[in-house]
Amino acid sequence: YTPPEDSLVIQKLHHWQDQKFGMLIHWGLYSVAGIVESWSICSEEADWIPRDSTMAYEDYKKWYWGLKDSFNPTRFNPEQWAQAAKSAGMRYAIFTTKHHDGFNMFNTAFSDFSIAKGPFQTDPRADVAKYVFEAFRNNDLMVGAYFSKPDWHSEYYWWPRYATPRRTQNYNIDKNPWRWNQFKEFTYNQIGELMHNYGPIDILWLDGGWVNNPGTKSVLDMDRISQMARQAQPGILFVDRTIHGKYENYQTPEQLPYPWETCMTLGVDWGYTPHAVFKSPVTVIAKLMEIVAKGGSLLLGVGPTPEGILQDEIVSRLQTIGGWMKKNGTAIYNTVTTPQYYSEGIWFTMNKDGKTMYALYSNPEAEKFPDYIEWENNIPAKRSAIYCLQNGKKVKWEIKNNRVRVYLPQNLKTEVNALAFSFTRQAIQ
Repeated sequence: YTPPEDSLVIQKLHHWQDQKFGMLIHWGLYSVAGIVESWSICSEEADWIPRDSTMAYEDYKKWYWGLKDSFNPTRFNPEQWAQAAKSAGMRYAIFTTKHHDGFNMFNTAFSDFSIAKGPFQTDPRADVAKYVFEAFRNNDLMVGAYFSKPDWHSEYYWWPRYATPRRTQNYNIDKNPWRWNQFKEFTYNQIGELMHNYGPIDILWLDGGWVNNPGTKSVLDMDRISQMARQAQPGILFVDRTIHGKYENYQTPEQLPYPWETCMTLGVDWGYTPHAVFKSPVTVIAKLMEIVAKGGSLLLGVGPTPEGILQDEIVSRLQTIGGWMKKNGTAIYNTVTTPQYYSEGIWFTMNKDGKTMYALYSNPEAEKFPDYIEWENNIPAKRSAIYCLQNGKKVKWEIKNNRVRVYLPQNLKTEVNALAFSFTRQAIQ
């Protein structure tokens, strides 16, 4: 990890680290068909890349590209998305402006393969990214723009002269430097549109780590892109996923000693798929507890329908999560890690002043709370109180066999089997 040096980037990075919980929205051509995002047109064999086996590969690609003619999201409602994120207690949101298939969810001058050039072009909000970002800002969310570095629709990346057997460019860059230079310029120009035409943006979330990977020929002009982007958007965070170095201001695996984020879907896939099975609110809360205790942030993925709305099942789950966050969020937001962040099913976070500690308990499999929970280390100060954040009341606790035992309140009004407790930590000698 390479820490940033720009003071504005450092300031924004610290602010982002306090937010802890965000939404990632995948919406594109794949939503029309209700299939895994983009990957079915990549001719790689993997169980998670489904494709109609009755159709020849080239015919399948033509069918997929043709989905642009039926993408007409007449119920497009970015306010619903942003309000659902805010109601869940999320503090930032990232929108997919372009996925690997190259379909643009913004009005670009450099491609006709765009939501703003199809049947939705007559709608006043055809430049959907503009209104998505506005909705994020209106709901006090940090704004992130996801952008795929590879573009499988661009002839400068997948040259029609050759087959497309892999996710990488399908030609030799050494033998065709002009073509790759055209792709670099195309990428620079599109990112420039996002940086200059869509208001304040906090995060540029670049995906497709096989492009610009050190040791490969498929490099982009990241120095030039960064200079342009930070002139237009001072302090913007770069997340060049999996490309370690100065353009990966925070990383996206887990449990690292520097800024990081875990990406997880609410359903099975990133985008909309019919008959999706969604994670329960307590499952998401349990994962959020774990991630934050380890020093990370959770970016939860949802996919709007082809019409442009979030399904009721998604909204209701987010509202339930938000209900818990309203009561217990002080154990999540603006916290830092503690050396003993886990003990016997309990996760721990701490205020930045190092005085107040939080114990977080959840059990997605249980139907009711146990009589008590126990943990080692993280001893409360003598004669101090432990409070249950859910109701703000003191709970009984004791030291038993050199372990902290906390007796849980019963019959609490809570929709999820998860609790957070606050206490003053014992002074470290």
